[in-house]
Amino acid sequence: MEVWADLFNQVVIAGPCRDELPPPDCAALQRRNITIDPQPEAGGESVRGKIGLLRATPVMIWRLMQTFHKVDAIHTRCPGNLGLLGTLLGPLFSRRLICKYAGQWTSYPGEALSVRFQKRVLSSRWWRGPVTVYGDWPGQPAHVIPFFTSVLSRAQVARARAASERKRFRSPLHVLYVGRLSASKNVDKLLEALRVVRDHGYRMHATIVGDGPERYKLEILRSRLHLTEDVEFAGAVDFDRVMSLLETSDVLVLASNTEGWPKAIAEAMAFGLICIGSDRGLIPQMLGNGRGLLVPPRDVSALAAKLEMIAAAPENYTEMSRRAASWAQRFSLDGLRDALCSLMSSSWGVTFAETREPEVHVVRI
Repeated sequence: MEVWADLFNQVVIAGPCRDELPPPDCAALQRRNITIDPQPEAGGESVRGKIGLLRATPVMIWRLMQTFHKVDAIHTRCPGNLGLLGTLLGPLFSRRLICKYAGQWTSYPGEALSVRFQKRVLSSRWWRGPVTVYGDWPGQPAHVIPFFTSVLSRAQVARARAASERKRFRSPLHVLYVGRLSASKNVDKLLEALRVVRDHGYRMHATIVGDGPERYKLEILRSRLHLTEDVEFAGAVDFDRVMSLLETSDVLVLASNTEGWPKAIAEAMAFGLICIGSDRGLIPQMLGNGRGLLVPPRDVSALAAKLEMIAAAPENYTEMSRRAASWAQRFSLDGLRDALCSLMSSSWGVTFAETREPEVHVVRI
C-alpha cells in the first residue's frame, strides 16, 4: 500500500473492514493519504456462504458504484468476489484501469468456475487496462503483462544479501514454512515427510510460521507423528521475526496446490535458503535453472526424498543457494514502484512526478 500512496495523491481501499484486532503478522497503514471505504464481507466455500454472497451482491455493487464515482483511476485485485465486480463495473467509470491478478494465471486442476470467468473477462476487450500476472505465458493478449511483487525494501534486500553470503549448510537442517495454514498449502504433507525423513535416520528441526483454519488439525497431526520435539508452531509473527528465521534456516518448503507469485519463496531465495516448491504455476520458473527443487503437490515420498537428498550432502547446495539469492535480490519495493509507474505512464498516457502524481485518486479493490 505504501507504494500506491507514493504514486497518488489519495488512495481509497474498497474492501471488507472488521472491527477487531489485526493479526500479529499485519502492519498498520502509516500513510495519511490512504483511506478505507468499507464494503460488505460475504462469500465462502459453504452453501450458506454462497447464499450470503448472492444476497449481498446488490449491496456490494451499489457500494462499489458509489466509490467509483469519487475516483479517477481504478485498480482491482483478482481473483476474488469484489475484484470480479470491479472488473465488470470499472470500465463504466474510468479509462484509467489496472488489475493485479494475484493467483495462478494458467489453468490448474480444481480451478473454480468464477476464477475462470475472471480470467476471461480480464483477457477480453472489456477490460481496457493492463493486467499484471505472475510469469511469462505464451499466447496472451498484449495487455496481459508479466510482472512481479515484493515486500522487501532496499535495506531489507541488503540484509538478505548479507545473510545469503554467510549461509552455510550443515546437518541437522532447519526447515521453514511461512504462510497461511489452510488445506491447499499441504502443511500436513510436510509433517508426514519430516516423519519419513526421521525414520530414515535424518533429524531435522522445522518451524511453521503462520495461522489459519488447519492449525489445530496440524498440531494434532504433529503429536500423532511424534514430532513434538522436532516441529515448532510459531503462529503469526511480524516480518522482522520472519527475516530473523530466514537468516537462521536452511530450507524453505512451500508445496501448495496452486500459487501465483509466492512471496515466501522469493524472500527465502533472497536470503539464500534452499527452496522446495510445487511444480505448479510460476514456481517452476522461479526455481528453474538450478535455483531450487520441485515436487508434485501432496506427494509425501517426493518431498521426503528431496529433504533426504539435501540432508545427505548439504554442502553440495551452496551453488543453488547463490543462484537463488542472486535472482531474488533483484526484486524490491522500490523496483516495484518504479515498474508500476512506468507501466501506468505508458498505458494511461500520463506523466508521474518524482513524488506523487498524477492529480488523481485511485481506488484499490
